[in-house]
Amino acid sequence: MDLLKRYFGFEEAGTNLRTEVLAGVTTFLTMAYIIFVNPAILGDAGMPKEAVFVATCLVAAIATLIMGLYANYPIACAPGMGLNAYFAYTVVKGMGFTWQAALGAVFISGCLFLIVTLFRVREQIVNGIPHSIRISITAGIGLFLGIISLKSSGVIVGNAETLVTLGDLHQPHVILAVIGFFTIVTLDVLKVRGAILIGIVGVTVLSFFFGGNQFHGIVSAPPSIDGTLFHLDIRGALSMGIVNVVLVFFLVELFDATGTLMGVANRAGLLVEGKMHRLNKALLADSAAIVAGSLLGTSSTTAYIESASGVQAGGRTGVTAITVGLLFLAALFFAPLAGVVPSYATAPALLYVACLMLRELANLPWDDATESIPAALTTLLMPFTYSIANGIAFGFISYAGLKLFTGRASQVKPIVWIIAAVFLFRYFYLGGG
Repeated sequence: MDLLKRYFGFEEAGTNLRTEVLAGVTTFLTMAYIIFVNPAILGDAGMPKEAVFVATCLVAAIATLIMGLYANYPIACAPGMGLNAYFAYTVVKGMGFTWQAALGAVFISGCLFLIVTLFRVREQIVNGIPHSIRISITAGIGLFLGIISLKSSGVIVGNAETLVTLGDLHQPHVILAVIGFFTIVTLDVLKVRGAILIGIVGVTVLSFFFGGNQFHGIVSAPPSIDGTLFHLDIRGALSMGIVNVVLVFFLVELFDATGTLMGVANRAGLLVEGKMHRLNKALLADSAAIVAGSLLGTSSTTAYIESASGVQAGGRTGVTAITVGLLFLAALFFAPLAGVVPSYATAPALLYVACLMLRELANLPWDDATESIPAALTTLLMPFTYSIANGIAFGFISYAGLKLFTGRASQVKPIVWIIAAVFLFRYFYLGGG
């Protein structure tokens, strides 16, 4: 136990084993939906759903265990939402590529990711992010979590004329989500340990009585992964000239994961002078996971913003991530049990974390428009384009542009010019998405 405490730095982080494990369980519950959603999305691309289920659990476990054991950060990884949709609906169904060639493109982007990480190019990019953009990334992720949680709970719904509108507040799942939210906030304010976890479990229990939830058992044998294992087509990806696809994968992976790492680490108080001390280890963990995922049979893996819920529950070290990783392995056998937690039970936890992350905006230099406006655009574009990478892109472009137009170009680091130029090339030459 003493060795465990020393290795993970419990004393320096002000935490203990019980808190870390509870935080890990909390994070897992808020992101467990991916083991059911990912197979459904990639299944639309023609991939065998049962094999994708196994691949999802395995790559999430591998990536998160590496993040915990090697990088010692309370951050979980899994196949990214958005990236899986781009894989299935744009690359395969829209462009007509086979899912095997698309996996090949993921593999190539993962290798590029590993190269820029090993040569510390990615670390230079992260350290070159302006302070105001760094602050806005946390707030933007907060707004992103907010819109995800409100949608999952049914508080907001889609609308053809206004994009979003208020949902039906009389629905049982909406009422249960509201009860869960106030329960979590109240318990957390009263310093009750495991407040977020209690709220999630409480709403799940109530869902059996009032939400129509059904129990489907506890244990089931995992299906075979043979349908996707090593089925990637690298030669096909290269021969089909899939440069645009690889670049989009690469850019979104780069800034989605990087933004999440910075935002969650900042929320956990793990940034020292605006930097993550074990950053390159964390970057290597998620870079290796992309390559592993393409081999196992799933779209790109990334750091998960839901990790913020575990951080709010007290997670500060890699033990939180290790707990999540072990639970993903267990999910291979306990899928029916993991599946009973409805999205409206985890939505209140994400909404509470979202509210807390917005306070970062108070630290912006609002009297300097060349700093505050790019930061505000970063914050707003993340939820409104449903992409962390798009938010960061608009932040970099507007930051470089406003500094140039106001005669302050000397304040901009070289890496910012390069990143802004790359994003401009992507949007104007390769298109958005």
